Amino acid sequence: MKGRNMTRWRDPAKDPRQEPKSNLITAEGAARLRGILDHLSRTKRPALSAKVGEAAAQGDRSENADYTYNKKELNRVIARIVYLTKRLDELRVVDRLPADTQKVFFGAFVSLEDAEGETINLRIVGHDEMKPEQRWISVDAPLARALLGKTLDDEVTVMAPGGEATYLITSIRYANASKPA
Repeated sequence: MKGRNMTRWRDPAKDPRQEPKSNLITAEGAARLRGILDHLSRTKRPALSAKVGEAAAQGDRSENADYTYNKKELNRVIARIVYLTKRLDELRVVDRLPADTQKVFFGAFVSLEDAEGETINLRIVGHDEMKPEQRWISVDAPLARALLGKTLDDEVTVMAPGGEATYLITSIRYANASKPA
């Protein structure tokens, strides 16, 4: 039992992190990830490399806080660059409207009404572009899975932490994209 990265054991069959994630992403999400990768590669990494070089030139590295901090930060940035490069290669960009825009599919903006009459607006996006504060949910989420393929005025029942929740679909729309696939 060595190492700092030791975590508690989780049953792989019950661990939600082991569930396969879809490799779908919207065109806007892919552009955002490419922008982050570009910024890290062209701006942040060279700046950190220069800081590490300057700190290393000061002499003894064992007690040099600048060197230690910047080296850790540089390694973190390099790891993020490697992750984004691999992730962008495996993602499939969905940049077209579905053939039937009257149904809920990937990329849809959906308005739901719950049992109390409250309206919930959400968007179904890829795992890499979720924004909980804007209610952009992953296509892999239970609510999104329940919504896929449904039409206007359909009722959807989902198991929620507080019990079953039933929603009525009140509107479906899609962002501007190219013609249907």
